[in-house]
Amino acid sequence: MAAFVWQVRVYYEDTDAGGVVYHANYLNYLERARTEWMRARGLEQDRLISDQGIIFAVRSVNLEFIKPARFNQRLRVEVDIAQANRLAIQFTQRVLLQNGDGAETVHQADVLLCAANVKVVTLDAANMRPRRMPNPIFVEIMRGHGN
Repeated sequence: MAAFVWQVRVYYEDTDAGGVVYHANYLNYLERARTEWMRARGLEQDRLISDQGIIFAVRSVNLEFIKPARFNQRLRVEVDIAQANRLAIQFTQRVLLQNGDGAETVHQADVLLCAANVKVVTLDAANMRPRRMPNPIFVEIMRGHGN
């Protein structure tokens, strides 16, 4: 299955004095894309807390910054599952400059700006301890992944 895609434009507030996206803001883009990926599966995080008593928390992040994003560019943030079980999900994510928005030619492919591996764990919302994902939630998360 193709990766989930979420699009965003770089706002002035995302950049440093040089007009380049501040490195920590890539984490915001990645988080928002994962949230929209869940929403596309019918999973709202506030409902998971209230109805299931679970939350998802980032356990680790590995980022590789390849090229800078700049003010007013259109970005594409991809979300895909590398592996998952009922305790954790390992995501691969990419932030790309969309073709035709600062790319050298109209025919050039999207340009990879940042690559990330993000491990998210399932926690009990009441005590913040590891907890197995309820099976219906796990099935929905894995929908279309082929596992």
